[in-house]
Amino acid sequence: MELKIFQKGFNYSQDGQGNRLVYHLQGCNMRCPWCSNPEGMYAENPLCSSKKPLMHYTAEEIAREAASCKVMFFDGGGVTFTGGEPTLQFEGLRQALSALKQAKIHTAMECNATHPRLAELFPLIDQLIMDFKHWDGEKHRQITGTGNEIVKENLAKAFAQHKNVIIRTVLVHGINDTAEDAEHFCEFYLQHDTSRARFEFLSYHEYGKEKWEHCGREYTVKNGFVTQEIVQTYERIYREKGLNVVRT
Repeated sequence: MELKIFQKGFNYSQDGQGNRLVYHLQGCNMRCPWCSNPEGMYAENPLCSSKKPLMHYTAEEIAREAASCKVMFFDGGGVTFTGGEPTLQFEGLRQALSALKQAKIHTAMECNATHPRLAELFPLIDQLIMDFKHWDGEKHRQITGTGNEIVKENLAKAFAQHKNVIIRTVLVHGINDTAEDAEHFCEFYLQHDTSRARFEFLSYHEYGKEKWEHCGREYTVKNGFVTQEIVQTYERIYREKGLNVVRT
């Protein structure tokens, strides 16, 4: 089984610990209007005039390529799968993670936590990075096109079962950038044992805006930037609740 990949390359720290070989898997079930990789949304990235041909890798090919790069995996680095949404290619992803584990290569995955079988991958992932975009189910659906019920279920499972979890929330003006929003997020987290989890906030940016235009799609976010004060407010509220806030 082959994985469809629209981009790959090395990145330090932002996609998991250390220096990492990052594979961006094609396809996503969300339609976040601020997405930095709109070319990764659809199964075959249609309409993108700037698109490159998709790469196709078997699990064995990924493991061989990663093994050849081991000298680059400094500071605890390894391989990260992101997207798009990597879990949409579930069986191929599972095979690739298994092959990397057998090769003793550190694995990480960034996901939107919507796959109902996500927990099956926990034993194969050394560092799990999960998005939680909005605490309110209906607003989550309006913004992304999907609800957050399964997201919450998977977050709860990760808190209980995984030893190395980072929960990321992109802060966007007019969507989730108030102190009240921060309190509501915390209400959910405090229902669980979050002692092994870390929390991080990413400020909205427009790095993907040109890509949307190249893909023939309208970029609809207006005035999405948040102030540093908002980020600090989130961090303060989370810390006051006993949650472990980090910046990577």
